[in-house]
Amino acid sequence: MMIRAARSNAGIVEIVQKEKPVCDDHSIVVKAQYSAISTGTELMTLRGKGTVFMGNSGVGIVVEKGAGVHHVEVGQRIACYGVPAHAEYYSVPKLLAAPVPEHVDGVEAAFVGLGAIAIQSLRQADLRFGETAAVVGLGILGQIVAQIADAAACPVVTMDLNEYRCEVLRRTSKIVACHSADELKVAVKELTSGIGVDGVLLCAGSPTDTLIDQGIGWVRDRGKIVIVGVPNTTFTRNALFRKEAEIVVSRAGGPGRYDPTYEQMGNDYPIGYVRWTEGRNTAEFIRLLAANRLRIQPLISHRFAFEQIAEAYETCMNEPQSTLGVLIEYK
Repeated sequence: MMIRAARSNAGIVEIVQKEKPVCDDHSIVVKAQYSAISTGTELMTLRGKGTVFMGNSGVGIVVEKGAGVHHVEVGQRIACYGVPAHAEYYSVPKLLAAPVPEHVDGVEAAFVGLGAIAIQSLRQADLRFGETAAVVGLGILGQIVAQIADAAACPVVTMDLNEYRCEVLRRTSKIVACHSADELKVAVKELTSGIGVDGVLLCAGSPTDTLIDQGIGWVRDRGKIVIVGVPNTTFTRNALFRKEAEIVVSRAGGPGRYDPTYEQMGNDYPIGYVRWTEGRNTAEFIRLLAANRLRIQPLISHRFAFEQIAEAYETCMNEPQSTLGVLIEYK
């Protein structure tokens, strides 16, 4: 059986025919309902010169499963991360699939990839109950990071130079959204009585060399700066030294990402040694949705039919200031 899938060919997005995937003992075949465009990761893929099938986040119905898959059943709805999900059918390794309860909106569950990335960035910040965070950059990823930090009872302030993005956050939460670095400096001072936040999460790119230095200014003594987006990674050594702050990078959705023995072969990491893996972060995002702790629907700025996916990518590239969540729908 032939199915349709979205592919980038030297940066040109096209829908092509390919064989319907089959599953091995540790994988699942899914019929797509929705997928979400991860604008940061996928636009970087489009700038490459190779040929690659697109997508890394979606939700659909299990139509086939391998003998080693025990946590989902045929006919069940699942969300998945880390596979080319912009296709009518696709194969998912078992550790990257999370069951979606009936009452959870499948549209929101389709953003599970971004959710797992957001959760992992907060784990890298290592924030505890009551500790404070500043989230810089309110694209779709920063919005989700801020909501999850707030749901975890971590007081949070945010900043984006784009007033539209700030207004979206204000409409969906009571989180402070600042429109400039000066406003954020004041908000951090008020939130923390002048000591600085425990963690700064940089979810924005920057054409200048100042973003990490600004983060050092906002963070407390011996606090953490987590690079989630793609800012320029230069910084002033003496400023970092004076606070003995720590700079860390959050790599995708958690331990297991890019490890073929985990992702393709289904070899999980023992929970006693690795509490939160890529797959467990994926399931945790669905749990937060099921508990009504997150609001993803208001973050969706664009919806496209699968047949319009090339137009969807053009919108992401040409209208970045007005683009947040981009959803692809399948018949």
